[in-house]
Amino acid sequence: MKKIWELYKKHREVISYLFWGGVAFVLSVLLFWVFTSRLGMSEVPANTVDWIILVIFTFFTNKLFVFRSKAGSAKAFGKEFVSFILARLFTLLLEDVIIWVGCDKLGFDSEIGSLVVKLIAQFVVIVSNYVLSKLIVFRHRKPDVPADTPEISGDTENTETSDEHES
Repeated sequence: MKKIWELYKKHREVISYLFWGGVAFVLSVLLFWVFTSRLGMSEVPANTVDWIILVIFTFFTNKLFVFRSKAGSAKAFGKEFVSFILARLFTLLLEDVIIWVGCDKLGFDSEIGSLVVKLIAQFVVIVSNYVLSKLIVFRHRKPDVPADTPEISGDTENTETSDEHES
């Protein structure tokens, strides 16, 4: 059991991202299916509405559980939120293009076909979102610090970046 715990601590961030990303993935596919198959929406608008709902959910799960960001000021929180939205807008565009090409241009617009295209798009987006979140949005902490250190576990108050101390 100790080896499993050590392995978890070593890879906590990736494991958390996979778990919360899996929850978001299921919600996204479910919402997409409801919007297209039950409410009759076209694929790209359905994907965009699904994105709006999920981006709020994923911001807070990524912030709190995956990257354990402790942005201490309103300015730092706002900076994270805006950079998260901008990064996710990029991957929304990427996902919408994949869905548009797959469903509208290649003809995979049946209920099953559009879900397959959505699954392919989700894979590309999940990888892109992790990279963007890690390298841009929540980059202010050291990624190689073990999970049980005060900096990550929230035992310290001073985890803001230097630009957050400016007036």
